[in-house]
Formats: sequence, structure tokens, C-alpha cells
Amino acid sequence: MRYTRAKRNNHFISFISLTSMIGIALGVAALIVVLSVMNGFQKDLRARILGVASHVEITGTNNLLEDWRTIYESSFKREHVLASAPYITAQAMLSYGQGVQGAIIRGILPAAEDKVADLGKNMKVGNLNDLRAGEFGIILGADLAYNLGAQMGDKVVVMAPQGQFTPTGVVPRLKQFTVVGLFQAGMQQYDAGLALIHMEDAAKLYRMGDAVSGVRLKLDDLFIAPQVAQEYSASLNNPPNPNGTYYAFDWTQQQSNLFKAIKMEKRVMFIILTLIVAVAAFNIVSTLVMAVTDKRADIAIMRTFGASPGSIMLIFIVQGALIGMIGTILGAFFGILIALNIDVIIPFIEGLFHVQFLEKDVYQISEVPSELVWLDVITIVIVSFILSLFATLYPSWRASKINPAEALRYE
Repeated sequence: MRYTRAKRNNHFISFISLTSMIGIALGVAALIVVLSVMNGFQKDLRARILGVASHVEITGTNNLLEDWRTIYESSFKREHVLASAPYITAQAMLSYGQGVQGAIIRGILPAAEDKVADLGKNMKVGNLNDLRAGEFGIILGADLAYNLGAQMGDKVVVMAPQGQFTPTGVVPRLKQFTVVGLFQAGMQQYDAGLALIHMEDAAKLYRMGDAVSGVRLKLDDLFIAPQVAQEYSASLNNPPNPNGTYYAFDWTQQQSNLFKAIKMEKRVMFIILTLIVAVAAFNIVSTLVMAVTDKRADIAIMRTFGASPGSIMLIFIVQGALIGMIGTILGAFFGILIALNIDVIIPFIEGLFHVQFLEKDVYQISEVPSELVWLDVITIVIVSFILSLFATLYPSWRASKINPAEALRYE
């Protein structure tokens, strides 16, 4: 502790020690906060996606599933499957007044759909059960309704791209639907591009008869979805089905590019911010080199009293490690504190400066999430301490090699 300060009136070494501690603390705190935000972003994005999508989807050749009832009923006997729901999905053009918007139409059975997704919880107006077969009701994403200018009770024209033959040629199929609800999932791609109708109405609009596009599954553990999808593909296609090939997709395949990008960004940020910690840690080299120069006479006297080179080296290793440890502990403390309270800190800053850090149409979410993963914290602390310890080795070794006679010659 005494060696972290300089003798006489030379306070520069103390200043360098302090800046080294602060640099390490800032680097460690930044690492913890940034990784916590990226973990929170990944968790929140996954929750929002799976609130509209599903853990596993089973479909057939040409996105058509003829014998869906067999798969639907047998899915409840499968291990890890909590719920199942058939669906029809297709593209359409929606028109209301002067507004025209492209969208994905999803035909659902409201009671079954509510068990495999959280759309029921995301309803702003209305209810999924307001979709009734034969009544041709439609539930729009909030942004889609805004872009169209449609409100509850309005009549929206749905144009299916598959044409029908008439004496005047091929014309698109049109059907008028009544807006019976609005949902807001919190993701632009769904809020501005998804509309829900009853599955029987979708079958009539797209002339699918008794077939559907596929069956959606909800599992008790979303992280085993790849394994379940692989098992489904193997069992449904063995022996080969005469109606065509079955395909099972899990959520990691459907959103693979997005989550791979997030994972890669997290690794890159870890490397970049670790370099900040490394720069601060290597300031310890400057501190110790100057300390060794300042304490040459002390070292020489200790050596003449019988201190071994190893004990001299250990003194400066402990001094550097102490600087690194204090900086790491302070950084970890403030990093954890900020990461756990970022939901309060960010809104306060946004309100103070009248800014919004995350635009929903750009970043998919409008709030800064945070999830503190203790394994990340432990890894950061260990890496920081190792870098600090590594930075002490050379100057400590140089201190142990000081010749007492040379050091005391001019004292």
C-alpha cells in the first residue's frame, strides 16, 4: 500500500496508479453493462419473436399439409409438446380507402393459437375469439392499421395474389373483411406486416379445401426446439409418405441470421472492450517502472539486509495486482449496479435530454433491456485480473535484478 505512493514530493506515480485503477474500473464496468444490454436485447427479441412465431413448425411440400389432423392430434402425445395449432399462411394485398399495404395473412383457430403464441396478450383492441368462421373478421397489426388508415369496424379489402379465371381474363380474388381487433407485438415486422383471420375463412379465400399450411408447436423448453424438429422430420418421413415430404423447422432456423449476428456482435464487443481493459492494465507497467526507479535505494537496502530477488519481485507483483484488483472490484460493482438499474437510468437520461436511444422501426424494440449473466461478470473479472497480473511481471523482474552496489553508489 505504501509503495502505491511516491516518496518526497513526487506525486506523479500516485497519479499514474490512480488513473490505472480508474481505467480498469471503467473498462470492466463498460464490459459488464454492454454485455448485459446485449443479453437483454437478445432475450427480449427472442421473447417478442416467439410471442408471434412458434418453437417448431411442421409443413409439407409446397407449403401444404393435407393430413394435418393426424399430425395435430398425435403431437399432444409427444414429449415436450405443450400445445399445437394448425395455421394457413399466405401473402395478400390489403386495401382501405386510398391506402394499400402488402401483408402476410395468417389463418388461425383462435382457441388453439392462443396456446402456442402470446398474440392474445398483445391485443390492443378486441380479442382473438372475435375471429369467427364465416364472419370474415380480421385482426391487424397496429402499424399496419395505421398505414392503411383503418380502425375498428372498418371494411378492409383483402386481395389474394392467386387469380381466378373470368371471361375478361385472370383477376385477383377479392374479399371484404371487417376489422375486429388490433394487436401490437412490439416488433415492426409483425406490427406492420401481419394480419390474422379465421382459418376457415383463409381456406375459402385461398381455395385450400381441407388442407392447411402447417402445424405450429409450443414446447416446454424453447432451447430443445432444434432437437424436437429433427426428431419430427425423421419420424414423419420414415417410411416415406406418399403425399410428399414433411419439413419441420424450429425458431433457430427461421431467425438464424438474426441471432447469429447478435452473437457475433457480442463477441466483437467483448474483444473491443477487453482491449480497453488491457490498455488500462498496461498502464500498471508505467506505474511500476516509475515506482522501481523511485525505490531503487530502498530495494538496495533490503537486498543488503538479505531480501531475495524473489521477495523483491513479489513486492511489485503485489503492488500491481493490488491496483488491478481495486480497479476490477470497483468496475464490477458499478457495472453490476448500472446493469441492474438500466431500466431506470436510460428513461431518466431520455427524459432529461428529450431523446430516444432506440427507434422501434430500426432496432425492433423501443426500450433498452438488460439481463445480467453472472458467468459473464465472473469471466470479465478474471480476464481483467489476469491482464493486470501479467502487466506486473516485467517491471517486477527488473526490480529483482537491481544491483545493490550500483543503486547505493550515488545515494
